[in-house]
Amino acid sequence: REIDAAGGKALVHIGDVADAMAVQAMADAAVKQFGGIDILVNNAALRREKPFAEMDYAAWREILDVTLDGTFHCVKACLPGLRKSGAGTIVNIGGLSAHTGAKNRAHVVTAKAGIIGLTRALAHDLADDGITVNCVVPGLIGTPRPKDKPEPAHHLTHQTISGNRGRPVDVAATVRFLCGPGARYINGQAIHANGGAYLGA
Repeated sequence: REIDAAGGKALVHIGDVADAMAVQAMADAAVKQFGGIDILVNNAALRREKPFAEMDYAAWREILDVTLDGTFHCVKACLPGLRKSGAGTIVNIGGLSAHTGAKNRAHVVTAKAGIIGLTRALAHDLADDGITVNCVVPGLIGTPRPKDKPEPAHHLTHQTISGNRGRPVDVAATVRFLCGPGARYINGQAIHANGGAYLGA
C-alpha cells in the first residue's frame, strides 16, 4: 500500500524460499506482473541461538535451508529474467556474525559465511550475462523486537564507532545504491553497513 501510494507498483506473493517450486511460482508471478526481473534481493533468513552441543541436524538444516538454499533457489528461478535485463543485479544480505563469529550461532554463522562465498562465485559465473552480484552486511541495526525475543547476545560484544545503532533505512540505502546505475562497476563485494562495528575486508 505504501508503494502504491507513492506512485509505484507492487505485488505481494507469499512463498517458502526453501521450497524450489514455491520460489519458481514467485518468480513467474513477478514476470507476469511486471514483464521481467531486473533486481533480486535475497533477504530471507532465520537467526536462532542454540549451543552447538545441543544442536541437532534438524536445527542445523532449518537455518541453511532458508538462508543459503533459499538464496540458491531464488537466483535459479530469477536467472532467466536477470539475463534478459541487460543490467541485472543481485544483492544478498549477509550478517555481521559471519565475519566476527558468534556464540550459540554455529548454524547462522555458517549460513551467512556461505552467502559471502556464493556472492563471490556468482559474480564470476554471471559476469558475462551483465549481472552484478554483491552482498550487503548489516550490523547492529536498531530493529524493533518483540519482548519475548531479546537482542542477539553477540550484539552485546560489539559497538559502533559513534555508539548509535543503525536504522533499517541505512541498510536499504546501501542496497538501493548497489541496484542503481552508479554501482555497475562494483561486483563480488561485501559492503558493510554497520557504523564501524566491524572494520575489515
